[in-house]
Amino acid sequence: MGKETGFLEYERKDRTYADPRERVRHYKEFVVPHPEPDLRLQAARCMNCGIPYCHNGCPVNNLIPDWNHLVYEADWKNALENLHSTNNFPEFTGRICPAPCEAACTLNIVDQPVTIKSIECAIVDRGWNEGWIVPEPPARKTGKRVAVVGSGPAGLACAQQLARVGHSVTVFEKSDRLGGLLRYGIPDFKMEKHLINRRAVQMEAEGVTFKTSTEVGVDVSFASLRDNFDAVVLAGGAEEPRQLLIPGAELPGVRLAMEFLTQQNKRNAGDDEVRAAPRGSLVATGKKVVVIGGGDTGSDCVGTSNRQGAESVVQLEIMPQPPERENKALTWPHWPLKLRTSSSHEEGVERDWAVLTKRVAGEGGEVTGLECVRVEWNDGRMEEIAGSEFTIPADLILLAMGFTGPRKAGLLEQAGVEFDARGNVAADTVRYATSEANVFACGDMRRGQSLVVWAIREGRQAARAVDEALMGVSELPR
Repeated sequence: MGKETGFLEYERKDRTYADPRERVRHYKEFVVPHPEPDLRLQAARCMNCGIPYCHNGCPVNNLIPDWNHLVYEADWKNALENLHSTNNFPEFTGRICPAPCEAACTLNIVDQPVTIKSIECAIVDRGWNEGWIVPEPPARKTGKRVAVVGSGPAGLACAQQLARVGHSVTVFEKSDRLGGLLRYGIPDFKMEKHLINRRAVQMEAEGVTFKTSTEVGVDVSFASLRDNFDAVVLAGGAEEPRQLLIPGAELPGVRLAMEFLTQQNKRNAGDDEVRAAPRGSLVATGKKVVVIGGGDTGSDCVGTSNRQGAESVVQLEIMPQPPERENKALTWPHWPLKLRTSSSHEEGVERDWAVLTKRVAGEGGEVTGLECVRVEWNDGRMEEIAGSEFTIPADLILLAMGFTGPRKAGLLEQAGVEFDARGNVAADTVRYATSEANVFACGDMRRGQSLVVWAIREGRQAARAVDEALMGVSELPR
């Protein structure tokens, strides 16, 4: 694979970013891609290791050494075919996946992993530019009808796979546009939304029907889906936000991260303020912003706040600060816990760890600050540090503390499915079948809050399970 001595001859060189002072002035993607000669050299670094641990790290089972070698050989079209054999939407993962494959790369033992994510993105972007990516309608129709509820990455992957083997697939999406959190949760500066639109056009040509602004359980009953379809796939995501249960959290200046991010994405899509912000405009302009939550959603709030012209941005995390570098002997090839600095962090933020929020301070119904205390962790137990109380000035507090599972009202109540101990829809990863006949579940609605790449994997595997249940046998990959 690649060049046998490539990993010795060429240093890792990843994509770069536009200057932070420039990119905070807009919401466009700002990654600077490699020129083709550099990409081929980076692909040449794939070292033909005896066990490709990158396979272990990739949830969709990408054949990474194979398409690295094809890129090194400048065989881009076959590289694209290989990439699409395991991943329906590599332009999504090539932009927003945290790349557990690179953490698992053998060369990561010396902190020089192959630039897998960059190469993946380059392959699929070239495929679109060259016109190689076209609809793949089925050769025959099965006569079976499948409803997919939710148009996030799991629902889209499941729908495309099922349509390509001949089932008539209808995707129901409660929002006005397709994509789920891909559309409204991920800022445009990380992934522009024309990427979703062109996949939707491809899928429609393959026979998928999309029904937006249609919430199952509200606009359409679940019973009607059971009556009119041979199978139903629940792919609605994990949308129940974790709440901030402290005094003052009811003040109007304490808002959910998803509301904040969704509003800006709708503005970027051309919506007027009435449509983008039905509950009233939520902007960080000129405000002291505090983001509670140290994950990717919190980082997205940081980047969006800076673009809106926040006076200051502070991001808090309740867990202690992780080490800057992991202990390879203990963690490799698994995903390590270490300090991660995103492009949004580089644009300006004050980060603080091991902080517990105690009270939202307010005056005249407006947020004025956030009272906190420092904590220490011992054997997994958190203890407040006496005398460490402090207050952060704040006008706007954004809650980016994750999700506790799928919403139960409406869809799931009507579906009557059973839940697991974590409150997710109960289904295994072989049959993806729920407790109700011919009702299946996949993605975050089944596994809980997770990565886009895991959602694509589950959507693909659920599609095979549905196909097998309907037809008795399936040729779809797992």
